[in-house]
Amino acid sequence: MNEKEMLDKEDIFSKVLRAGRRTYFFDVRATKADDYYITITESKKFTEEDGSYHFKKHKIYLYKEDFAAFQEILDEMTSFVVDHKGEEVISERHQKDFKKEVYENEATENVSTSNFTDISFDDI
Repeated sequence: MNEKEMLDKEDIFSKVLRAGRRTYFFDVRATKADDYYITITESKKFTEEDGSYHFKKHKIYLYKEDFAAFQEILDEMTSFVVDHKGEEVISERHQKDFKKEVYENEATENVSTSNFTDISFDDI
């Protein structure tokens, strides 16, 4: 088998998730024995001061015997985060120039009680 045929055989199924400066690659690949496994690659773009850039990559190999335990723990971890913090993403807090005092002051300054109507349940 030539090199091109081996490369074609190795990648079976792929998906890409672009997430800001990060890109996640999910690939199903085949072993030499023609069994399947998954690789998850995180690629993060770093820009230098001169405008040039490079990527750092991290790869996880996930084999079939670990699928169930991996999925169970991933489901548990994602449920924990959503249950405790909700699904809303507070992106401003992740920006380099985020200042907590300014964000909180702006949030409280923009709330005006004069826009609310005071009603009691007896009025309904």
